[in-house]
Amino acid sequence: MADTPFRTVSRRALLAAPLAALPVRTLAANGKVVTVLGDSITAGLGLPAQAALPNQLHLALQQLGVASVVRGAGVSGDTTGGGAARVDFSVQPGTAVCVVALGGNDLLQGIDPRTTRANLDKILRRLKTRHIGVVLAGIGAPREIGAGYARDFNAVFPALARQYGVALYPDLLAGVARNRALIQGDGLHPNAQGVQIIARRLAPVVARELAKQP
Repeated sequence: MADTPFRTVSRRALLAAPLAALPVRTLAANGKVVTVLGDSITAGLGLPAQAALPNQLHLALQQLGVASVVRGAGVSGDTTGGGAARVDFSVQPGTAVCVVALGGNDLLQGIDPRTTRANLDKILRRLKTRHIGVVLAGIGAPREIGAGYARDFNAVFPALARQYGVALYPDLLAGVARNRALIQGDGLHPNAQGVQIIARRLAPVVARELAKQP
């Protein structure tokens, strides 16, 4: 259920409640709202909430002097198809910018890049219809999985960014994925240090998009 804009919140409740439980206008008073629509990386699998990407992105924006409230909308295991099915529910009213960080599980499952593109197209079209700014975060497919598949998969993100005129962050895991010191024991998910690197690199792109929003 969407937050009511008329609900009043005490200072104690404001400090104690999780961000997702607070009214949109209460959140917006502290900065524009960024929602990160993603999978287990956004959900912070294996990490405490303060070390997960939503909070680290908020801190990185703060370091840039950008007031924001970052909402995590990550579901572990989610594909682009799952994101497309829940985009309206997960990206709540009041969101100024949505970071779309999906595709990693499509890659792991070997989903046809044409399907990935169709799902992301649905997400971007819906966000644009709602007048929400978008940062599309890609995921780099390694050539080891097949040069043809990697080429087609990697082409999806820049093509959609051009089509919809949205900001592109080419590879969410750039500078992290191939460094074992920045990856958890499962060999897939960034650890706390890795997430900090992602957040610092992503923050300027998000900041520029936030500056465009009224």
